[in-house]
Formats: sequence, structure tokens, C-alpha cells
Amino acid sequence: MERKELRKEQIERISGVNVRKCMRCGKCSATCPSYDEMEYHPHEFVYMVEKGEVAKLMESDSIYKCLTCFACVERCPRDVEPAKVVEAVRLEAVRKQGMNRLKPDAIPEMWDEDLPQQAIVTAMRKYTK
Repeated sequence: MERKELRKEQIERISGVNVRKCMRCGKCSATCPSYDEMEYHPHEFVYMVEKGEVAKLMESDSIYKCLTCFACVERCPRDVEPAKVVEAVRLEAVRKQGMNRLKPDAIPEMWDEDLPQQAIVTAMRKYTK
């Protein structure tokens, strides 16, 4: 089996999501609070995993822009759960890099009064595993 297929299957296994259920309606992306910050949007994540383009997603900053708020999960009419796909791709990227992307020392310089509290909590959960 090709490396591309193995990675696709691994993301599906880690996330527990059947990416073939997605009908690409875009409702998940329309709900996403990080939409403007992301290179690839939630419905594109699901489709790219389906096509086996996991390596491209792993190199994108979009995996770190997702707030993991699960708004996309709530909005999906087919229960695809795009946030779980994003989390699985992020986990693979961290495993590949062998380290976390965000260092705790970097947080104070990124602090902004308009930054939602959820973003801070989510960042710590994502980057301290």
C-alpha cells in the first residue's frame, strides 16, 4: 500500500471519522470562527484527507489555527466531525516533528486583549500533550 494511503487510513483511524460521508456542503466552514485565518477550511480538511493529501495539510498552519470549538461538528448534517480530523492531522504533525510547535515562553508575546479565553485554553491543551 502506498504511503499516501497509509497516512489517510491512519488519520481516519485516529479521528474515528469516515471522511467519505462528507458531501462538501460547506456548512462546517461557514460556522468556523477561524475561517478567515485558515488556509484550508474544515470541509477542505475532510476532502483532502479523503483524497490522501495529508502531507499538504500537515505542512499548513491551518492545523494550528483551528480552535477545536466543535462548531463545525454541531453544524454538519452528516455527523462528519471535521474538528476531529483537524486534531488527528495536528497530532500526526506533532509526532512527525517530534516536538510541540508552541513553546510556553512564546505565549506572553502573543497575548492580545481581544484574544478569546477559549483560544488560550485550547492552545495549552493542544501544545502541551
